[in-house]
Amino acid sequence: MRQTQAKAVAGMTSAVLKKTKMSKTSGEKSGEKTEKDDEKSVESMTWKERWDFLKGNITVEPMLACYIIPSVFASLATQNLNLEKACRVNLGYSTEVCDALSARKTENYTYEEQEVQQLVASMGVWKTILQSALPAFLIMFVGSWSDRWGKRKPCMLLPIFGELLTSIGLIVCTYFYYELPMEVAGFIEGLFPAMTGGWFTMFMGVFSYIADVTTVDTRTLRIGIVNVFCSLGIPIGLALSGVLYKKIGFYGVFSISSCMYVMALYYGYTQIKEPKKIDKPVLKSVPCAFFRDFFDVRHLVDTFKVAFKAGPNNRKMKVMLLMLVVMVVIGPMHGEMNVNYLFTRYRFNWDEVDYSMFSTYGMITNLIGTSVSVGVFSHHLKIDDGIIGIYSSMSKILSSFVYGFATTSLVFYLGAIVEILNGTSFIAMRSIASKLVPSDELGKLNSLFGACEALMPLIYGPMYSATYAATINTMPGAFFILGGVLTIPAVIIFGWFYCQHKKDAKLASLDKENGIPVVNNTISEIAVFTIAPKEVQIGSPVLNGFRKDAVQNGIVNKSFTDDSGTIINDNNKKY
Repeated sequence: MRQTQAKAVAGMTSAVLKKTKMSKTSGEKSGEKTEKDDEKSVESMTWKERWDFLKGNITVEPMLACYIIPSVFASLATQNLNLEKACRVNLGYSTEVCDALSARKTENYTYEEQEVQQLVASMGVWKTILQSALPAFLIMFVGSWSDRWGKRKPCMLLPIFGELLTSIGLIVCTYFYYELPMEVAGFIEGLFPAMTGGWFTMFMGVFSYIADVTTVDTRTLRIGIVNVFCSLGIPIGLALSGVLYKKIGFYGVFSISSCMYVMALYYGYTQIKEPKKIDKPVLKSVPCAFFRDFFDVRHLVDTFKVAFKAGPNNRKMKVMLLMLVVMVVIGPMHGEMNVNYLFTRYRFNWDEVDYSMFSTYGMITNLIGTSVSVGVFSHHLKIDDGIIGIYSSMSKILSSFVYGFATTSLVFYLGAIVEILNGTSFIAMRSIASKLVPSDELGKLNSLFGACEALMPLIYGPMYSATYAATINTMPGAFFILGGVLTIPAVIIFGWFYCQHKKDAKLASLDKENGIPVVNNTISEIAVFTIAPKEVQIGSPVLNGFRKDAVQNGIVNKSFTDDSGTIINDNNKKY
């Protein structure tokens, strides 16, 4: 299962920097740079100075690129390996039949194509469970353990190692082509990423590391740079996937992926330094002390209390409804990933290159739509978060009917245009959440959202695979319609939030008059923290970057500061 959620950040980062205001703390009075001062200094730099500044601030980005790109472009070859093995090994069809199916000459082999796809789709049910169940369980503990001990590198390197083992295993499956059936390849594809955390753990580690080694002044820029690498890495991987498979086959694709994973591991191990943690805990002298500390359920209890904590303005109801929004917005994306390629292959007779071209096109339209939504509708027109969530969800619902009933490639391409605004719904949800709880609970709230997101492949993946396998002979696009119907609750919930916002506005104005600070992060400010592919912030302090009170001195994670509240980075330099 590869993550495909990516949003536009490059054109948005400067706007976010201009909007974010730093509080008047004592640190500023003593000569600390404000965000405005930093922005002016960057603007006054020459191109060479800007390049040197960029190089000096790059840490995790090359490693992230060497993780995302091979993960994406190898996914198409993996799906084709499953299809080929299902045809030649499991079903035992002749070389003539399987070669015709691979060449997309399916006029006389419609029945065989259906049988192959049904077999692959049925495997997708248990493979998705394997890929999602263990990470969804582990991610609840990994983030908390990482925060307590200040260990970020294991969270970043282990997922890369898992993908490396997967690539090597798929090379073995290719070598023993007729000896190993499709199920072995599917098991290898799901087992190693599940054991090492996959994309969930990777992005949790990356964004936690960025939060640890940056000041609040530079954090927005650094998060923006990371998101640019993510946003560019996925389209590059999608564009290369079909071409590379056609040119160099299974061995070439999996070998290149393995080499890039080795490069990522080497870079991460040698170039990324763990930040120094001041108050590192000590393990108790008891048997299995590490595992007892790692799986300490008390940290989970504190997190889940946030969801059921009573508060003003229907806080409890709002938090629970937002958790439901996460499920109905993220779920269809995970479900469609499992069967999209199979659908286009069967419905439009597409090959690998055709599908990679459409995937790249869809990603670009999504980036454009998200940029317009965040930059124009939210930042300039000040449209309410609830309204943005409504039209974003409606974009998804309408596009599902276009995709589901499409009979030609042109109509299917038009579906991406209809879906162009869909990428903002998750950001709108995060923006609403940031205004719902105080900053010291925002990390816990996003841990809950991340847990809900991690569980969605476990639910929607098997659901979509089973739906596609059951309807391939009658209406192969039925799973799109299913996704549209399941997204309807998001429209209703966003509408309810819009109505509640109108009611809460009066209370917020009264609080402001009484000197009570009001959290009012906008979508454009939230965007840089929420739009990377598969960003699960379990236990991560990154979203607490909005905390700018004088007591905290603007610092998110005080464990990485000295007594004066100064951040210490990985090179023991103070900011």
